[in-house]
Amino acid sequence: MTSKPPSQLPYPFISQDSKRLELDRRFCVAPMMEWTDRHYRYFARLISKKTVLYSEMVTTGALLFGDKQRHLHFNEEEHPVALQLGGSRPAELAKCAKLAELYGYDEINLNVGCPSDRVQNNMIGACLMAHPELVSSCISDMKSATSLPVTVKHRIGIDDYDSLEFLFEFVDKIKSSGCTTFIVHARKAILKGLSPKQNRDIPPLLYDRVYLLKKEFPELEIIINGGVNSLEQSVEFLSSVDGVMIGREAYHNPYILAGVDSMIYQQAGESIVRHEVAKAMIPYIQLQLAMGVRLHSITRHMLGLFHGIKGARAWRRHLSEQGPKAGADEGVVLQALELVQV
Repeated sequence: MTSKPPSQLPYPFISQDSKRLELDRRFCVAPMMEWTDRHYRYFARLISKKTVLYSEMVTTGALLFGDKQRHLHFNEEEHPVALQLGGSRPAELAKCAKLAELYGYDEINLNVGCPSDRVQNNMIGACLMAHPELVSSCISDMKSATSLPVTVKHRIGIDDYDSLEFLFEFVDKIKSSGCTTFIVHARKAILKGLSPKQNRDIPPLLYDRVYLLKKEFPELEIIINGGVNSLEQSVEFLSSVDGVMIGREAYHNPYILAGVDSMIYQQAGESIVRHEVAKAMIPYIQLQLAMGVRLHSITRHMLGLFHGIKGARAWRRHLSEQGPKAGADEGVVLQALELVQV
């Protein structure tokens, strides 16, 4: 397989005539801080053409007062791609929504699920579930500022606000803002006493709550998230909800995405093989190196490509040891490939 070089942006803004993709959220990769950056998303797109990809969370402050280009630039090949925003001030979120549209994203997602202390102090993330009126105002202002779909990612509850009634009331309030897509992490967040890492594992997964939410609001698009680690599991979920969002498994074992287009979207054709994925990254790596990006910034996302395959450990070790070295180039990837059996 040959791969054309990725589009040589960086562009400050895209044409307003640029065609946007109609999103089919049957399968998505979750926004994950320090993981789902533009290099990971380009890599993931080589494996699955249909999966909807989400950015890392970007705060409104970072966009309004920081380097917009650094936070918003992405490769055209990543579509369909959504920007996740973190914030709680409606006017600021509206400005950022407008920026997201100008830069060419296909969707804007509001983070109402992150349990980090750092974001809580700025009224960002899961703590917003206790303030549904504010979330509704945020969504309303964002929708007024853009023609893009505006979605919400949230938990099934927080702390003592964890009843099914609370979840229904929260979604009903946000629904009034015009939001029609809800991505639901099927765990509650315990903001007092658990770390963000513990909040990913300790609160029990209550998938039935998400199924009941879909039954209560059949007109809404409900995407389930949390603990998803196989495509077979995803297919089962799709009998009860509209879509599935996978997180850590898609990062540590990215080749799981190779079956998405056929199993989830019923697309004909053979999946790209792992070696060809690595080779298809070479033009992208060459371009990024020429723009000053370090090799390790890209190859760190590729470590799990051969998960479960003989030679996977040697592949990971070579990339991990050689990728960060000064002057490392695409040859490191080609050398690592020789360590993996076809």
